[in-house]
Amino acid sequence: MNGYERIVAMLEGRPTDSLPLMPITMMFAADQIGAPYGRYASDYRTLVEGQLRTAERFDFDYVSCISDPAREAADCGAVIHYFDNQPPAIDEVHSLLADKKTLAGLKVPDPLSGGRMHDRVQAAALFRQQVGGRRLIEGWIEGPCAEAADLRGINRLMLDFYDDPTFVRDLFDFVLETALAFAKAQVEAGVDLIGVGDAAASLVGPQIYEEFVWPYEKRLVDGLHAMGTRVRLHICGNINRILGSIGRLGCEIVDLDFMVPVAKARQAMGPDQVLLGNLDPVKVVRHGTPESVTAALAQCHREAGPHYIVGAGCEIPRDTPAENVRALGAYARSAQGHA
Repeated sequence: MNGYERIVAMLEGRPTDSLPLMPITMMFAADQIGAPYGRYASDYRTLVEGQLRTAERFDFDYVSCISDPAREAADCGAVIHYFDNQPPAIDEVHSLLADKKTLAGLKVPDPLSGGRMHDRVQAAALFRQQVGGRRLIEGWIEGPCAEAADLRGINRLMLDFYDDPTFVRDLFDFVLETALAFAKAQVEAGVDLIGVGDAAASLVGPQIYEEFVWPYEKRLVDGLHAMGTRVRLHICGNINRILGSIGRLGCEIVDLDFMVPVAKARQAMGPDQVLLGNLDPVKVVRHGTPESVTAALAQCHREAGPHYIVGAGCEIPRDTPAENVRALGAYARSAQGHA
């Protein structure tokens, strides 16, 4: 099996020759080709080169268009700070929707208009030319809560849930429309799966999640499925209190950060949900040894059962020893997926 075949078989519940390997790499990938991260995040050709080099060097089953969460916000007109060798950062103090009235005049950006969203679409198209059908190609969008926080400011949004729920729903409607337009452009360019980053959702409690966030995540997942693509949900942080709800979204893959026990997620989401994670990217992957990485993965695999993909809780840190990353691959290739 090649990487594309291996992942698709896992997601369709068919036998695999080994476990799929899908760690998130961004700054680590840029460093593989000696590129400053500012260029990796702004030039799709650099991103593609870094991803391909990393996938080849460490036998990853996929490549990803992920780089930073500021693409949609940038094209909406948010203030973004750019750095030579760090990820772009959204200006939290001067957020685009610091004044809520600005939302009424905001237009969904065209993903093909030459901005940062277009750069990601171009990455998807170049991946399709280079490795289509051999490695799975992952696009990426921001989820409802994360993008709302990017546009409004995380602290303001958390208060809005209580102070102005009507505004929150209007904002989520706008974000959902933007996300689906961005995803559609990436799917048409050739991605096989859309990653959804909704980190801010880990900051709300179960009641707010169920009332505000879940319905929009569900509409997003259903919209992505209607396009004929697959969904990987990535919510950094502690999602222990909302695991059951996440399991009802219907995502093909759910990522687990290191503070979420794999066994607890399996119990909450049932036997068929494909889980990915949950190694601590710093303590285990960066600071560990190949032996400790292998042991931690074996424990994750035992708790997850056969519906499992090898990866860390979040991004592999840029200065992680190569032998530790290779240990991820060695375990994946030695382990059986569906029997």
